[in-house]
Amino acid sequence: MKLMIASDIHGSAKYCRAMAMRFAQEKADRLLLLGDLLYHGPRNDLPEEYAPKEVIKVLCSLKEKIFCVRGNCDAEVDQMVLPFPILAEYAVFAAGGHLLYAVHGQHLPKETPPLCPGDVLLYGHTHVPDCTEKNGILWLNPGSVSLPKEDSPRSYMTLQNGVFQWKELLSSRVYCTQHLS
Repeated sequence: MKLMIASDIHGSAKYCRAMAMRFAQEKADRLLLLGDLLYHGPRNDLPEEYAPKEVIKVLCSLKEKIFCVRGNCDAEVDQMVLPFPILAEYAVFAAGGHLLYAVHGQHLPKETPPLCPGDVLLYGHTHVPDCTEKNGILWLNPGSVSLPKEDSPRSYMTLQNGVFQWKELLSSRVYCTQHLS
């Protein structure tokens, strides 16, 4: 099974369509969204081609393939227009003998989940890609699809056969590869 992981669309129809196109090109089985789907938030500039209703259409076309955690810019009203659950604070699943814990990340690092060495923490929120190990726990952030920060590219991640790859959204250029041990 191949998983695509993306975060922080923030209502950009242009980059949501690019993400959907990349999902098809990757031939991924599922799309994990780490929150902040429709609204840009008060601290962000409007993303390019800000059109939440268009983002809704794109995401609805993938509804059977998406699972999602709630971002700090996601609200109950957003759930009313999206046909897949978006309000879970976290998701936990197994992959290749490892526990993967997915969260948006607005409370990190102050509030970290109870993880053990060998586990993986998937998070968004910062708009900055991360691929680091802390105390035996792999911290992975795909960056932002639409509003990257700190000179990072628009990006996403994939997980297949125990290998995470962080990739640039428009070109799919690989920036980081991390193997689960």
